[in-house]
Amino acid sequence: MNISTLRQLYKKRSAWGLLASIDLSGCDHDLIQSPEAIRDFVCQMISAIKMKTYGPMHLERFAEGHLEGYSVMQFIETSSLTIHFDHMIGDRAFIDIFSCKFFDPTKAEKFAQKYFKAKKSKMKILMRY
Repeated sequence: MNISTLRQLYKKRSAWGLLASIDLSGCDHDLIQSPEAIRDFVCQMISAIKMKTYGPMHLERFAEGHLEGYSVMQFIETSSLTIHFDHMIGDRAFIDIFSCKFFDPTKAEKFAQKYFKAKKSKMKILMRY
């Protein structure tokens, strides 16, 4: 669905918010393990989708074994951006952007794929009513 059609549907249904769930695989191994690169990505993504941060970014590396990796959460003025990274199985990133303000999810997906040099990307979009 193109952005114009998505925007019209969002308005027509009086949607309360939009969720983009982006799954990346085959990411650059070093990038998804770099706190500096992850922080930079979050700042650039928020700018790319024309949002504003609200409060500090939370970036932690935790868990054990095959579940260990970085997770990040950034509130935005209209909701949040969360990401979980998996460097053990396929160098993956799982990105969720939820906002009550309309944004271009395709732009977000393309930016994320390019930034993390992902070989594959898939996205699901959900409107909240």
